[in-house]
Parts: sequence; structure tokens; C-alpha cells
Amino acid sequence: MVVFDATILILWFAKNAKPPVDPATSLQVTLVKERIAYLIDSLSKAKTRIIVPTPAFSELMVHADKAGPEWSTTISRSSYFKVADFDQLAAIEVAAVIRDARIAGEKRSGSEATWAKVKFDRMIVAIAKVQRATTIYSDDSDIRRHGQASGLDVIGTAELPLPAQGIQTSLDLDPPSTPDKPESLDE
Repeated sequence: MVVFDATILILWFAKNAKPPVDPATSLQVTLVKERIAYLIDSLSKAKTRIIVPTPAFSELMVHADKAGPEWSTTISRSSYFKVADFDQLAAIEVAAVIRDARIAGEKRSGSEATWAKVKFDRMIVAIAKVQRATTIYSDDSDIRRHGQASGLDVIGTAELPLPAQGIQTSLDLDPPSTPDKPESLDE
């Protein structure tokens, strides 16, 4: 199983989402939708389930605006996706991480984000661990930090491969139509 963070979901669903910056080159990532489509196609062919943690789903819905019902239906009806709750086991996982970070004297674990964001990101990582995911797909540097600290692979859009030239991927899941308003991943 793998996890999609809101940053990846917004890039997939939002028509005019601003591409992330590749940390290695400081340039905007190109062919974002193609990369994500190829990833979803590859995961579906491998019968790999895509977990959407409820905190990430909530963030996606914030960006959805009027397209929220359509986006929600697309995810809930797809056999590729599973929305996973922040449940009792995930709460215990987050509590242990926060306790260990406080004992180490660094409750934010090096993040400069607000304490609320740190807790939110840790919830996403905890859901990934409880769901036995091996990889989180995210362009959020704090998700990367927390995920890697928890032993998960974290892959950003810039690291996603492109489909080979001339090969068309066919997905049963096309992104729904969205408002023409540009979306920012930083909100």
C-alpha cells in the first residue's frame, strides 16, 4: 500500500494547480499530470491500493471549492483509492512520536512549521504506518521529514517517472472537471 498526500491529490484533481518546485533543480516540475497518471496506472496494474488519509482528504476538499462533491465521489467510488481514518491506533502512533520528540528536546523534529501543521503532518504519517504503507507520495518537505523519520519512503512529483514516449496509458480514473481558478499547494 501507498499513501497520497494532499499535495499530490491537488495536482491530480485541480485543473490549474501550480506545479511544485523540484528541490534538486529549483525549477518547476514539468508534465505533472502525466507523471501522476503514469503513477496511478502503474499502481493499479500492480494492484497496489492508494491510501488517502482523512487529514489529506480534508485538505483536498478545502481546495476543491464547488468541485468538492465530484472529487469526493471520484475517490470514494474508485477501487484504486481507500480513505483511511485517523483512528485509535494512529492516535497512539502520533502520541509516541510526540513523546519521543519532546524527550529529545525537539518537539517539532526540525520543522519550522506551526505546531498545528506538525501535528497534522504526523497524523498523515501515522495513518500511513497503521495502514502498513511503504511509501508516501508528497511534495511537502515536512511530510518527507516525518515520513522518513518513521521509516517510510517519501517520493515527490519531481521523482516520478514519465511514461515512455509513444506509450499511451489508459486509466479508468480521469481527473474530474474543476473550476478554472489556480490552486496553490501552500495553503
